[in-house]
Amino acid sequence: MATKKPSGAKKIFRYLLRVILILFVSSSLYLVLCKWLMPPITITQIGGLTGGYGLKRSYVSWKDIPRNVKLAAIASEDQLFPEHNGFDWKSIDKSMNAKPGKKKRERGGGASTISQQTAKNVFLWQGSGWGRYVRKAPEFYFTQLIEWTWGKRRIMEVYLNVIEMGPGIFGIEAASKAYFNKHAKDLTRTEAAMIIACLPNPKKYTVKPESRIVQWRTNHILTQMDNLEGDEDVEEVIRTP
Repeated sequence: MATKKPSGAKKIFRYLLRVILILFVSSSLYLVLCKWLMPPITITQIGGLTGGYGLKRSYVSWKDIPRNVKLAAIASEDQLFPEHNGFDWKSIDKSMNAKPGKKKRERGGGASTISQQTAKNVFLWQGSGWGRYVRKAPEFYFTQLIEWTWGKRRIMEVYLNVIEMGPGIFGIEAASKAYFNKHAKDLTRTEAAMIIACLPNPKKYTVKPESRIVQWRTNHILTQMDNLEGDEDVEEVIRTP
């Protein structure tokens, strides 16, 4: 008796399942490797190249990222970073339930934490529209996994090395050289705040020449840095061992 061959739909389903499984395993292994190795390239960086912006990037170690840059990033993007498990659920709830026309709190992506932004920058893609909804499930997965696997300092180290800080400019070292012609470790407090101030929209909010929104955000970030100064949880994250 001849066995019944699987239908075309079943073949496609099995193929897709196999592809998803391979992607899942390989991406998980890649994530573990990135606990020690910097990502060789990201989708966002490829986008910078193909979009004609070029790729200015120079990875630096945790000890070469100044305290002021780390503090400015937390002050501007995610003040609960030392405490949460990857997600700021209160801000997510506010973002989801915001009334039409009401401005959302600006944190580099609405309710996105530094952990979420890192997961999105390293393993996924940027942008809004329908792609944002497709991205949600893997973003949750990668965010949770880097919180469990990397820890806060490694997340912050990778974040400050891969995030776009100007058209085709990725990471704090490349930004420091492009805007102030110095190494990141030599940035002043104000210079650190200026660079971080562009993060919500680094192609629109220019550091040099300093746009009005960057000027306003720099002053705001400096104030928030003063407020967070000496906080035990923040200091535990940003200190150099």
